[in-house]
Amino acid sequence: MDAVQQEATARARELQRSWYGEPLGALFRRLIDDLGLNQARLAAVLGLSAPMLSQLMSGQRAKIGNPAVVQRVQALQDLAGQVADGSVSAGEATDRMDEIKNTQGGSVLSNSTQTTTSSGAPTVKRVVREIQSLLRSVSAAGDIIDAANALAPSHPELAEFLRVYGAGRTAEAVAHYEAHQN
Repeated sequence: MDAVQQEATARARELQRSWYGEPLGALFRRLIDDLGLNQARLAAVLGLSAPMLSQLMSGQRAKIGNPAVVQRVQALQDLAGQVADGSVSAGEATDRMDEIKNTQGGSVLSNSTQTTTSSGAPTVKRVVREIQSLLRSVSAAGDIIDAANALAPSHPELAEFLRVYGAGRTAEAVAHYEAHQN
C-alpha cells in the first residue's frame, strides 16, 4: 500500500471512529468473535455485500450509507452483550440474528428487553434508540459532533444532547435520558 492509500485509510478509520465510536474493522471483528460468525454471515445479517463489508473493515470505505444497516449493527452489538452476559444462549442468538437480518429499518428492533411497559408506554431504551435513529438518519455522527461543538459555547446542554444521542452509545444516551427525566 502506498503512502496516499495509507493516508486515505487512516482518514477513513478516523472518520469511522468519530461516527461509530471506533473503526468498523475493530467493531465488526468483535461482533464476529462474540457471536461466532464469519465475515460472509455478518455481511448477510447486516444486509451488506461481502465486498462492501470488507471495504468498511479495511478502511477503503468510511461510511455505512444505509441507516437500516447502522440499526442492524447496533442491534448486533446489543445481542453480543446479551450473549456475553449469559442472558441469551447461542441458539437464541442465531434466531435473533435472523430477526435482525429481516428488519427493514425505520423502527428500532426489539430484543430481550420489552419494547413497551405493561401500560403500553415505550421503554426508555426504545425511546432513546428512536431518538438516536432519527438523528443519525439526518446527519452523520461526525457532522453532529461538529454541530455540537459549534453550539457548545452558547448552548452547552443542547450540545451535550447532540453528542450523546447523535454520536454516543445507547447506554450513555439511556443514562442521559434517565438523568434528565426528573
